Amino acid sequence: MENSQKINLGSDSYQLGSSEWSRIPQAPEGFKSGFVGIIGRPNVGKSTLMNQMVGQKIAITSPVAQTTRNRLQGILTTPEAQLIFVDTPGIHKPHHKLGEVLVQNAKIAIESVDLLLFLVDGSVEAGGGDRFIVELLNHTQTPIILGLNKIDQTTSPSQREMIDRSYAQLVAQHNWQMIELSALTGVGLESLQQILISQLEPGPYYYSPDAVTAQPERFIMGELIREQILLLTREEVPHSVAVTIDKVEEEPKITRVLATIHVERDSQKGILIGKGGSMLKALGSAAREQMQKLIAGKVYLELFVKVQPKWRQSRLLLADLGYRVEN
Repeated sequence: MENSQKINLGSDSYQLGSSEWSRIPQAPEGFKSGFVGIIGRPNVGKSTLMNQMVGQKIAITSPVAQTTRNRLQGILTTPEAQLIFVDTPGIHKPHHKLGEVLVQNAKIAIESVDLLLFLVDGSVEAGGGDRFIVELLNHTQTPIILGLNKIDQTTSPSQREMIDRSYAQLVAQHNWQMIELSALTGVGLESLQQILISQLEPGPYYYSPDAVTAQPERFIMGELIREQILLLTREEVPHSVAVTIDKVEEEPKITRVLATIHVERDSQKGILIGKGGSMLKALGSAAREQMQKLIAGKVYLELFVKVQPKWRQSRLLLADLGYRVEN
């Protein structure tokens, strides 16, 4: 049986086989590494930023708020450092058990990383949701960088000045470093990278230098399906949906994927299937294209829709679908 060793990474743990350890080189002298938590309100661009930083799509994005449901890890390795980004669920007032689990996991992440990037919507002035997060951060000893995202959406210097002033006042007592950026266009990301590296302590490679994520491929496949649901269906459906990958069969020329979409009501099932199966076909086609980019090969995707009444209110069903409070 292959030897293995378990290492703790913040609040997460990861099982490495001996063959994986052999692919992780010894870090050079002066090399830095650490875990960077990305926190903020829903829909401020956390997932878009992480995708940009690691140079590959590993987290889904959409105009719908509260897209991220799990702590996602993206890995950026440079000649001088390895940064493991932890994209957390948006911090918001929860309205069901699922929301409670997501917000609790985001709070846990605050205390389990080496550095925090507090990302805000820098196209508007600071609001109540931002003040709530600042209150949460008052109790942490973790170093914090404030990132003003979406600066490409401001229209005038005077508007920019008012927005900057509102955030400066918000964090006046904290002496946090502030940086303006656009995750969408890439403006400011090189400077952000250097600021983050400067805040890290010397450390080893936690992952192989060519790794971009610590998430299993099956998990990302499920997220790619959920992304298309967020993009293509009506407002009542997206937050009531969970996706499980039931089977992945790798053949020489094609990968076969069977997945189930879980919803809460029969009406939502009807919307997802569509007239004559048109919506399900469109969802599957779009998700399959993204999966083929992920695995760099052909994919056959088969989707099923299942009704699970009030699954977001049931801790048992939440656990079955992969949502639980993390340690």
